[in-house]
Amino acid sequence: MNDLIAKAAIDRRLADILKPVIEGLGYELVRLRLMGGNTPTLQIMATRPDGGIEVDDCAEISTAVSAVMDVEDPIEDNYTLEVSSPGIDRPLTRLKDFDTWAGHVAKLETGDLIDGRKRFKGVLAGTEGDEVLIEIDEGTIGLKLDWLVDAKLVLTDELITEMLRQRKASGAIDETKFDEIQTDAGSEED
Repeated sequence: MNDLIAKAAIDRRLADILKPVIEGLGYELVRLRLMGGNTPTLQIMATRPDGGIEVDDCAEISTAVSAVMDVEDPIEDNYTLEVSSPGIDRPLTRLKDFDTWAGHVAKLETGDLIDGRKRFKGVLAGTEGDEVLIEIDEGTIGLKLDWLVDAKLVLTDELITEMLRQRKASGAIDETKFDEIQTDAGSEED
């Protein structure tokens, strides 16, 4: 395994089928999970290479994925398809994600105990080779990507500010469509 995009064998098989379709549309596959239940849900998280994704983008991916799934038919039973953005507190699934989000707080979980623990929360410090660097109370440590079973950003004010900055820079937020904010300096009644 060289990423956390698809964990289970069925997820990896589906990712092999769907990743070229999603990339062919100009998006990146962030995570794919087939989750059980009365009606299984195929959850796909995708983004543009420069970050962000809009509702119309999700609809485009959903249409293309549905067509391929109808032809390939890799899931025997009925299922629900869910295409979404990774969200602000996004999962970190590729080595490059840990470099992109360096400086932000994340939670990492390993499959096996590392120095007596599986869960690590701290500030991402990028990567070195195949290791994810994270600053925890004891100092900066490296965890091999292959050791991780889960990794995600933690919702913080700094992360929200960064996401808004990115959306504004990419043109996803058009400030001309908002009303001007008026403040009342506080008038006194006579």
